[in-house]
Amino acid sequence: MWTWFHKLGSPRYFYAIASTLIPWLGWTCLSLMLAGLYGGLVVAPPDYQQGESYRIIFVHVPSAWMSLFVYVVMAVCGAVGLVWRMKLADVMVSSCAPIGAAFTFLALVTGSIWGKPMWGTWWVWDARLTSELILLFLYLGIMALRAAIDDPRTAARACAILALVGIINIPIIHYSVEWWNTLHQPATVSKLDGPSMHTSMLIPLLLMAVAFKLYFALAVMMRARAEVLHRERRSGWVRDVLA
Repeated sequence: MWTWFHKLGSPRYFYAIASTLIPWLGWTCLSLMLAGLYGGLVVAPPDYQQGESYRIIFVHVPSAWMSLFVYVVMAVCGAVGLVWRMKLADVMVSSCAPIGAAFTFLALVTGSIWGKPMWGTWWVWDARLTSELILLFLYLGIMALRAAIDDPRTAARACAILALVGIINIPIIHYSVEWWNTLHQPATVSKLDGPSMHTSMLIPLLLMAVAFKLYFALAVMMRARAEVLHRERRSGWVRDVLA
């Protein structure tokens, strides 16, 4: 296991794995996303309370889930970089931040669009919405911090520390609807007594959730592969690949 772990930390080994997986991830992601969108927009019936407007859930909820998931991945990579000094861990942190920011922005925008007909307003300083907005600022802060520091090692260490400090916001976002009285609805899928969604709505939502995860894996591998080539551009194996 440790041999595999250290081999994965090798830029050359990672580049080879990413180049193999990217096509498979792309086609699988596209297939699942088309199936999820068809099931959610065509097959699933209207909601008995929200009518057709609820269908934005098939984009909003997966993007909100991914905004948290990507940050956890980024923080774990930051910890690995601090402890084991793996160059690839810093590559993953820098690659995850823009993708996580995009998912968070998408969750906020689709949430506002959904909230307008349900709450009568585009935005409220609700605990869930406010903590999600803070998450977006954390992503942007990591991106800005990396751009502001010239030394790569110092930038990597600073971004890893900021990512680890910001991890405290993840449980706040998740449990905010339970800890405070908020307008945001509580969990409907991840419930101990079973989801409170009809199967015709739940299956497309889960398909979209898996598709979003595959899209993240695809996007982060493509970004990380490009970053590895840039950082290792003077290495012999990069010259062999480009040749």
